[in-house]
Amino acid sequence: MSTLLLHHPSFLDHLTPPGHPERPDRVRAIDRILEHENFQPLERDIAPMGSLEDIARAHPMSYVDQLHVLSPSEGIARVDADTTMSPGTWEAALRGVGGACRAVDEVVTRKVSNAFSASRPPGHHAERERAMGFCFFNNAAIAARYAQSVHGLERVAIIDFDVHHGNGTQDIFWSDPTVMYCSTHQMPLYPGSGAADETGEANTIVNVPLMPGANGTVFKEALEVAILPRLDGFEPDLVIISAGFDAHHRDPLGGLNLTEGDFAWATRQLMNVAEKHCDGLVVSVLEGGYDLEGLARSAAAHVLTLMTG
Repeated sequence: MSTLLLHHPSFLDHLTPPGHPERPDRVRAIDRILEHENFQPLERDIAPMGSLEDIARAHPMSYVDQLHVLSPSEGIARVDADTTMSPGTWEAALRGVGGACRAVDEVVTRKVSNAFSASRPPGHHAERERAMGFCFFNNAAIAARYAQSVHGLERVAIIDFDVHHGNGTQDIFWSDPTVMYCSTHQMPLYPGSGAADETGEANTIVNVPLMPGANGTVFKEALEVAILPRLDGFEPDLVIISAGFDAHHRDPLGGLNLTEGDFAWATRQLMNVAEKHCDGLVVSVLEGGYDLEGLARSAAAHVLTLMTG
């Protein structure tokens, strides 16, 4: 079977102010590198519009309605200091949700081996009732709830290697024993959460903060010692990757020193967990990554690993 790539032109229509790091060129850089002949075997599809029903599994409708009201017909609307909406943001965010849910459909029904949704805006900072950190809807969280509600899966693991802690995902699943959230991230760094003692009400939150300057050796040790054994004990029915590539050494928003090879290694380890516990079911959604070259090379390494194992 093949790897599925989900994308959509609307991801370019979420516009941000000049100089903002979360910009359309991010997906252009990924699109360009995935046109290389190495990626010709990819199965490619358009991310559909996500439904309000899908979103409401992770966010209350009152929050969704508030965001819709804020969505501008022209210009830029500011949600917080660094999170803004343009006229194209609403569709882009809905198609990010739709891409994540379609990825679950295709993977769980064994139509493809695994899937990567190359969407923006990202999602892992979006809490149940708060947009922040460039994020509006938490695509990984919505995908997990979708897998449980629509496909009847019991336990879902979300692994997040973005340089920033996924406070939104942690918030949504803080008291949920059926979803394990594991994160490596730089600390101290935005948003300030993600200490090792933040373990959730059901002990299903696993935070492994990394010091500024940490390299691939430290990152690999964090996964091997603190995360992979916990995933084995949890025995997930689906593995979802919050694939942020801003821990790359080139990235301007972080201070870790990972390479694209480190992301490929982590992807392989998470595929191993999925092969052991859930017949290889892996869904990946794009999070951060703000140096265009580092992002493109890292995403390519991630996707090539998904394709080849």
